[in-house]
Amino acid sequence: MYYFIAILAAVIFDQAVKFAIRTNMDLHSSIAVIDGIFHITYIQNTGAAFSILSGHTYGLIMITLLITAGILTYLYKLRKSGHWLLMSSLSLIVAGGIGNIIDRLMLGYVVDFFDLRVWPIFNVADVYVCTGCVLLILYVFVIEPKLNEKKDYKNVQ
Repeated sequence: MYYFIAILAAVIFDQAVKFAIRTNMDLHSSIAVIDGIFHITYIQNTGAAFSILSGHTYGLIMITLLITAGILTYLYKLRKSGHWLLMSSLSLIVAGGIGNIIDRLMLGYVVDFFDLRVWPIFNVADVYVCTGCVLLILYVFVIEPKLNEKKDYKNVQ
């Protein structure tokens, strides 16, 4: 249950920040936080990461909904036995997916605004997804093998 509350809180934060950007900035305007390095730049992204599949909003919605539903089902199934890192990583991925789905459904585009000048402009939901993926990789390659070793050791005895 804690993970579903965390997902809800993350989505609310993501949507609040995007609302603040949409209502307080003009499209394509930019505010230098660290001039030449980090800016807040309001753009509308109709595609996925790096504007891939731009203009295919409904396809992106369907893909994201399917993946999100699958992960939510898996989270529910593991709610009592899942490792905290696995559950946290999947929760972040879901929160990011939901945050961007809401934008696509309500606006027809995703609000992006973090502008590092050397990377495509992104948003809070994208940070959730990327952080969740890094944590998932850490779980799969570091934590899970150790958990499997413990299980194998117990089965041998």
